[in-house]
Amino acid sequence: MTKKLLLGDEAIALGAIHAGLSGVYAYPGTPSTEITEFIQGNALAKERGIHSRWSTNEKTAMEAALGMSFMGKRALVCMKHVGLNVCADPFVNSGMTGVNGGVIVLVADDPSMHSSQDEQDSRFYGKFAMIPTFEPSNQQEAYDMVSAAFEYSERICLPVLMRVTTRMAHSRAVVECVDVARQQNELNYNAVAANWVLLPANAKKRNDKVTAQQADLEADAANSTYNIYIEGHDKSLGILASGIGYNYVNECFPKGCPFPLLKISQYPLPKKLVRRLLDECENVLIVEEGQPFIEDLVRGVADMPNVHGKLDGTLPRTGELTPDAVKKALAQLSTLNSQLLTEDGFAPCEDVVPRPPALCQGCGHRDVYAALNEVLKEYDNPRVFGDIGCYTLGFLPPFRAIHSCVDMGASITMAKGAADAGQWPAVAVIGDSTFTHSGMTGLLDAINENADITVIISDNLTTGMTGGQDSAGTNKFEAICRGLGLSDEHLKVVVPLPKNMPEITQAIRDEINYHGTSVIIPRRECMQTLQRHLKQKKAAEKK
Repeated sequence: MTKKLLLGDEAIALGAIHAGLSGVYAYPGTPSTEITEFIQGNALAKERGIHSRWSTNEKTAMEAALGMSFMGKRALVCMKHVGLNVCADPFVNSGMTGVNGGVIVLVADDPSMHSSQDEQDSRFYGKFAMIPTFEPSNQQEAYDMVSAAFEYSERICLPVLMRVTTRMAHSRAVVECVDVARQQNELNYNAVAANWVLLPANAKKRNDKVTAQQADLEADAANSTYNIYIEGHDKSLGILASGIGYNYVNECFPKGCPFPLLKISQYPLPKKLVRRLLDECENVLIVEEGQPFIEDLVRGVADMPNVHGKLDGTLPRTGELTPDAVKKALAQLSTLNSQLLTEDGFAPCEDVVPRPPALCQGCGHRDVYAALNEVLKEYDNPRVFGDIGCYTLGFLPPFRAIHSCVDMGASITMAKGAADAGQWPAVAVIGDSTFTHSGMTGLLDAINENADITVIISDNLTTGMTGGQDSAGTNKFEAICRGLGLSDEHLKVVVPLPKNMPEITQAIRDEINYHGTSVIIPRRECMQTLQRHLKQKKAAEKK
């Protein structure tokens, strides 16, 4: 065994490589991005030819992984929680098709919305799709669990959802890793077409089979080494902790928890173990990161005054779970003095001056918004529909330039809908990576109806918000727009620099005044990636 200091994301990535991974499919999204980046830079992954190119979006990633699984190989799909919404169609149906080679769908949830639109909890998707869910409680378990999940996936012929959260993904710990990695699966043709062709007649049979499997999956969870019932001498309180919540409970009791403690890291929820905890203890505290998923299942429809957690306010319903919050809940429900719950005690962080995010100095998006604001002063009630990316910061001072930002690709379709309602001018601002992710279909709708909208594809030649990954459409945007049916006359490319402001403002003005669908592409490389490229160039010149 070799010890390495790894982020949770890196532990998952290395675990997958060592488990015989053949391909990772992902679209960059914080806090999951580092998994794919680690595999892209890993020497063994390169030596083995493990696929690691970024996918256009999460749906294409999921479908490609299913294709690899169909041929008997192991595949990993990575995304953030809202990405699971994008790939919900193939993800849910993968429970019906089953798998040939093992498939892990790794989803990184983001409680407190550090870089997200919501706090949705991906465990609901696992239950909804009737597939097992794994939730590691620390980095070592994350590394080990990947191998176990692949093996389990192949044994039960279902994909496995693995759920982590921001703190797990982005915190480091020492992880013991194997010295010899498992070989990749051989190509095979064992996939049964009748399982994979979801005609109603086939799907009904698969639905019956998968539904019948649920009792076995629950029994597996009850006997899982990842679900542990730890005895405690004080039965006045029992604690059920899942994922990283289990770590937080242990931080409160460095000398050992005096209460019975049920650790949950594999779902479906093992009712047998839960009933034991409820029967043995006067009160039960449920400590889980995210939404009250377990608490809802435990409570059911009955009022259970001895069950405590997020639903009764013992733990905060929104935001991240913290050791401080757990400590406060334990002190509230037990006779232990809160100061004795930890050896050293917790010192809450001092408040720091908030630093709201802002577009980088010199960023091309700044020049785009400056030009757009200048032109829109000439019109009554203009509306600008934004999208997901760095440029969403155009909502903040000093620009205050956009009026909406709902989900990936929504800018174009919302602008079209507003124009359909009679709004003019209606402008959509979308980034290059987001456009290829899910904006192209909206533009096709607009072009097909010649909707009265102006679309600005702000192209900084990278996926900037998540750290500068490759963008699927780089150097292809004009061709894509033409291929969708846009005329050259209303397809314009500008360079967003202060010196070009007259040209940019005139282009925006002209296309707003054209009552049909038009596209303007301001193109200038992201300042962050430009600096990296310049450093790489200097380093290469020195050699």
